[in-house]
Amino acid sequence: MDAETPKPVELSLPQAFLLLATNDNDGKPEVPVFALRTTVAGAILAELDLVGAIELQGKHIKATGAAPQTDFQHELGLIRGKSRPHTPKQWVSILEGRAEVQRVYEGMASAGIVEHVGARHLGLFRTVRYPEKDHAPEAALMEKIQAALSGAPPEPAKPDAEAPDVAPAKPDAEAPDVAPAKPDAEAPDVAPAKPDTKTVSKAPDARITALIALLQAAGLFGKLFPAADRGRASELAKDYWPSRAVEDELLMVRLAQEEEATL
Repeated sequence: MDAETPKPVELSLPQAFLLLATNDNDGKPEVPVFALRTTVAGAILAELDLVGAIELQGKHIKATGAAPQTDFQHELGLIRGKSRPHTPKQWVSILEGRAEVQRVYEGMASAGIVEHVGARHLGLFRTVRYPEKDHAPEAALMEKIQAALSGAPPEPAKPDAEAPDVAPAKPDAEAPDVAPAKPDAEAPDVAPAKPDTKTVSKAPDARITALIALLQAAGLFGKLFPAADRGRASELAKDYWPSRAVEDELLMVRLAQEEEATL
């Protein structure tokens, strides 16, 4: 029982993203630093949205009256303190930075998920990497994402339990010899099919759906899940405003880099 206690680690979205975006062995990011910082900023917004601290009203982000327990009270305070509302892209631009990324990493290091490793270059510059220390949280994330992408396991028990109890009851009273054949032919073939498709589409929880959307925005999804159904992932991540804000900001950064390269 003691061995099972630390396994259900509840990661915030910034932590979950960074864990998947970091090489397990050397602790280096799997995406460019600017993409890492931008996506972490979007993940902070997504986390605050999930816990009900902020919401998108029209084109702007506004703080709600809720006061949830979150590791991002500072960022929430910034949003609450702004006299003029900002768009999601503007907030991503404000929140992205080295300090935010390092703070999230250090939180995972304190929890024993990653390890803080520092190295000096020429005796002057210090680089910090965060290789994996405990693989269980990442393994759990990967499993949940795979389940979301493949759909929830079929649950025929519900349709089966309803069809035999309701459908045969009417024919038994009216025509014992003829009517049962129709429900038996119709109920098993038709009734289970509809609930199964609905169950698959509703299976992922909001946190995993948000994480999939953020991985796509950062360009990491294909690297982590090369054999996954891209259509399914796009369907889950469709119209998710934090990931759209990340994509918009990354587009601006890349355009600026391209323009600078031509000067």
